[in-house]
Amino acid sequence: MALYWCTECIPLAVTALLPVVLFPMMGIMPSNEVCIQYLKDSNMLFIGGLLVAIAVEEWNLHKRIALKVLLLVGVKPSLLMIGFMGTTAFLSMWISNTASTAMMLPIANAVLQQLNDTEANAEEQSNRARAEKHGVDNEVFEISEMKERNNNPTEKHKHQNGDVYNRSPEEEVQRLKREQRYEKLSKGMSLSVCYAASIGGTATLTGTTPNVILMGQINELFPGNNGVINFASWFGFAFPNMLLMLAFAWLWLQLMFLGFNFKKSFGCGSSKAGDKEAYQVIKNEYKKLGKMSFAEICVLINFILLVVLWFTREPGFIPGWATVLFNKETTFVTDGTVAILMSSLFFCIPSKMPQPSEEFFSPLLTWDMVHEKMPWNILLLLGGGFALAHGSEKSGLSQWLGDQLIPLQTIPPFAISILLCLLVAMFTECSSNTATTTLFLPILASMATAIKIHPLYVMLPCTIAASLAFMLPVATPPNAIAFSYGNLKVMDMAKAGFILNFVGVLIINFAINTWGVAMFQLNTFPSWANVTATP
Repeated sequence: MALYWCTECIPLAVTALLPVVLFPMMGIMPSNEVCIQYLKDSNMLFIGGLLVAIAVEEWNLHKRIALKVLLLVGVKPSLLMIGFMGTTAFLSMWISNTASTAMMLPIANAVLQQLNDTEANAEEQSNRARAEKHGVDNEVFEISEMKERNNNPTEKHKHQNGDVYNRSPEEEVQRLKREQRYEKLSKGMSLSVCYAASIGGTATLTGTTPNVILMGQINELFPGNNGVINFASWFGFAFPNMLLMLAFAWLWLQLMFLGFNFKKSFGCGSSKAGDKEAYQVIKNEYKKLGKMSFAEICVLINFILLVVLWFTREPGFIPGWATVLFNKETTFVTDGTVAILMSSLFFCIPSKMPQPSEEFFSPLLTWDMVHEKMPWNILLLLGGGFALAHGSEKSGLSQWLGDQLIPLQTIPPFAISILLCLLVAMFTECSSNTATTTLFLPILASMATAIKIHPLYVMLPCTIAASLAFMLPVATPPNAIAFSYGNLKVMDMAKAGFILNFVGVLIINFAINTWGVAMFQLNTFPSWANVTATP
């Protein structure tokens, strides 16, 4: 299965179904025990999260949020990059990384194009005015030599009023510098959006599939863990870590593509008229959305309620509403229960204010919308991973693997964590992050129990490291989308991504060794992890 997942010789979801056939035939598990692994509580959480994301996208709420943030930050290059990265990361926490990238990149391109065009017009008017002031005849230069040098087929430049004049060598140099600057800025902005999408997805439990896989694997392999990973505990650990990674990514892209001239980057050195016109582009896009519709308001309220219920279900420091009302002795209500409850309401709430004359109403979500946008293959992939983990435990493979890894006890735990994160980060460049976590997490769990370290100490950082796919266009869909938009070369992405991958691993390990240890008591070996698999 690992080989099939890495080579994708058959679809990932079909590979995930192999345990249904092979485990019963090999005498590892009966069919009914295998099949039950494919729709667990974590899958329900994933379905609920995706239904909310589909509703947000369907009613364009994500676009309204994005444009509003950009109107607040302005259009200076550095601020613009912060605005795009922050907005993309926030959206990726709740909707798919691919959808947030696909929405933000066209907006980024439109704004940069407008900044470039406006600056070009300002230069042109300035040059024209200077030429008229000193006499046109004295200002016209032949530029054929320069044209040949730069392979520029256009010698004459048409002014907005229809006149045609020759560019002087100084004007041509100025134009080329401006275009190079904006090409570099365009590359940086495209990378900033796709990187922010991958980083933002790590902040919430439903933000990206590996996070849900970790929760499912922990619950599968260590049934007595008392819900150590839930929405609130994940957010408490991963959100500060995401902010650190986002800040470093911004600094690194700023250095690579804008330089360290903060005065120029924050002030841009372009005309105020240029800023106003680029700002107007965003404003016009926002105006096109019109007033907030009844449907958008309902989706927003439902979304906020869901997040509040997730955070307060079992916050950790006080008893949550679920503990008080339902989970007194046994955990009846989980994050999956809440996700399905709130997402089901989208099928009941009307998309327009109900009128007495109307017999029927159109709901916020219909099953056709869901059927079209729901990635069913990922649900099978999640199930395949759980089935594989359960099979490893039942067959005794987990026990055997753990025994082989006992010599690692001599290596300090922090070094093991860094090495494994680097390995996962390299592996995820060539394989999907879902397949990577599905393969690695059961092995890491076996290793942790064998050498008596907290399973989360290695499983949590490696799960986040699986989202650090920054180096190759094929590593993750957001990278592929950015590659098609930003005139990027593979080397541009590899250069920027290599440093981000490496520093990302260091930031994750800093997080796990500081507030991670305090939150999850990672310096002790928990009693719930002391399990032995029986062949």
